[in-house]
Amino acid sequence: MLVAFSVTPLRAGEEVGELVAEAVRVVRASGLPNRTDAMFTTIEGEWDEVMAVVKDATDAVAARAPRVGLVVKADIRPGVTGALDGKVESVERHLR
Repeated sequence: MLVAFSVTPLRAGEEVGELVAEAVRVVRASGLPNRTDAMFTTIEGEWDEVMAVVKDATDAVAARAPRVGLVVKADIRPGVTGALDGKVESVERHLR
């Protein structure tokens, strides 16, 4: 499955990049395939492992912010791997 999520520290001031980096650190340490862009971090793996990383990343931000917002979007396709890159490659192929 692919899970795109965004953890937003609330009431933590205007500069939240340092707090968001805590969440990204957790994702990268997980060893799961992942990609971070300006709005979301996307990770690929099995349901339990992906959701555990989302929880740990959220907890890392919550440890330093009084309130946290979480947005999650999932693409659940059992047995499919490589979708993190494959979906983007498919779009790029159609653009050529």
